[in-house]
Amino acid sequence: MFRSHTCGELRDSHINKEVTLSGWVQKSRDKGFMIWIDLRDRYGITQLIFDEERTPKAMMEQAQKLGREFVIQVNGTVIERASKNPNLPTGDIEILVSELIVLNEALLPPFTIEDQTDGGEELRMKYRYLDIRRNPVKNNLIFRHKVTQHVRNYLSNEGFIEVETPYLIKSTPEGARDFVVPSRMNEGQFYALPQSPQTFKQLLMIGGMDKYFQIVKCFRDEDLRADRQPEFTQIDCEMAFVEQDDILNAFEGLTRHLLKEINNIEISEFPRMTYDEAMQRYGNDKPDIRFGMEFGELNAFSQHKDFNVFNQAELVVGIAVPGGNSYSRKEIDKLTDWVKRPQVGALGMVYCRCNDDGTYKSSVDKFYNQDDLAKWAEATKAKTGDLICVLSGEKNKVRAQLSALRMELAERLGLRKPNEFAPLWVVDFPLLDWDEETERYHAMHHPFTSPKPGQIELLKTNPGEVKANAYDLVLNGNEIGGGSIRIHDKATQALMFDYLGFTPEEAKAQFGFLMDAFQYGAPPHGGLAFGLDRLVAILGGQETIRDFIAFPKNNSGRDVMIDAPAPIDDAQLKELGLKLDLK
Repeated sequence: MFRSHTCGELRDSHINKEVTLSGWVQKSRDKGFMIWIDLRDRYGITQLIFDEERTPKAMMEQAQKLGREFVIQVNGTVIERASKNPNLPTGDIEILVSELIVLNEALLPPFTIEDQTDGGEELRMKYRYLDIRRNPVKNNLIFRHKVTQHVRNYLSNEGFIEVETPYLIKSTPEGARDFVVPSRMNEGQFYALPQSPQTFKQLLMIGGMDKYFQIVKCFRDEDLRADRQPEFTQIDCEMAFVEQDDILNAFEGLTRHLLKEINNIEISEFPRMTYDEAMQRYGNDKPDIRFGMEFGELNAFSQHKDFNVFNQAELVVGIAVPGGNSYSRKEIDKLTDWVKRPQVGALGMVYCRCNDDGTYKSSVDKFYNQDDLAKWAEATKAKTGDLICVLSGEKNKVRAQLSALRMELAERLGLRKPNEFAPLWVVDFPLLDWDEETERYHAMHHPFTSPKPGQIELLKTNPGEVKANAYDLVLNGNEIGGGSIRIHDKATQALMFDYLGFTPEEAKAQFGFLMDAFQYGAPPHGGLAFGLDRLVAILGGQETIRDFIAFPKNNSGRDVMIDAPAPIDDAQLKELGLKLDLK
């Protein structure tokens, strides 16, 4: 056998026991008369010892030739370690080697296989199989496994059935761009990879499965960032005979369970906030509520003077920065430059200091007196020693800009603590979103989302005011899950397609199978999908998902390890009935 024990298993209770270990050479220390080698596997590190008194000369020479990452097998005796290492679980013992077998030699790795490595991200992505040997990445993958096991066990115990749905499906015009796959047997026709199993899980409810879940790979051909990949994993769930509260209660239970089992944190409350309230108080629909700095709207206290910047603005809004009065003028100027960056897009920033003596000093003192500024402080809940930062402009844009500033300041002030968790439900989203470019409505979530009860008639008269029976679960300023109560009758679904600009013929061609299914006894149903990659990262105290994915893509959507995507040869193109002309 290759091993009787792992490299993280042996303790002083094993002293004098004959053992066999296998693993990788982490490092070696050669004193001439004595050689120590750290042997590593997934479970830990065990120190091996060779010395000229107890080790044959040939084996000493063999040990001296071992390089980093050589794969070896050793037989030997567990002995007490002379110089113990309290930082290592196996630090009380070492192995006096009696037999050494080199299973495979290794080239010198392009970066050090250590917790703190000298390899840049792109290099480590190219050699990801080596990166996985490092504890941070290895532990993240083990952590992900632990989370998914808890998810599966919890949902199974709650009566959910895991069902696989197809990966080769039909392209639909809603949502992000599809990844498409040409069909060899049906020349000129294409499959699409699923952006989600949405229609299939609805069909499973019509099929009577009642409670479904699936940990499923999904695909979206869209621009990437740190928390987005072209292929990602969802915890996809659906339930029949439910209302919104049933869904929210069910998945509060799952989230509570994960926080307790994974992070040992008890969460008692899952506050609920409407979309409109979230936008007004925080400027986005996934607010981080671990800290304050809520928006204070200042139109009533700022548009009565001769300051035209504010007078001409649709919205004047500010936040109070805790302790911000200590900022120097230079630091405030840097904040102003930060909000003026193209990524944020503000034209400038007004500020007001809340002095220790109860007075106020603003950058627009020429236009506003102490009574005015006191009202600013009241609206933003600013205290003595705080700094009020004020932006103005078009309502939606300025809210997004101030939200970006709020999050940046919270990061600088250390308010976004990874070991604190604050969940939040955001509900009552708009059903439809007007697109100026196409001059038509788009579904804010997807076209199968039901309007709120009693609002369906508004589709005919004021579609922009209709609220969706939809909800997002937010954790620490990140959307970790979202879903809705679905439309379950053909007439309402046809009306929805009509307002989304589908002709009856287009709706039938794209979604006729679902419309037909609704006629055979579709139950009321709804569901939710968690983004597993993001959920795991947040539970692990991070927000970048790449480190929790075994083989991630880079920011260009490339797998630099296997060099994908890549061209295919002319024979394959011909077999698929395709011609590639890049001119």
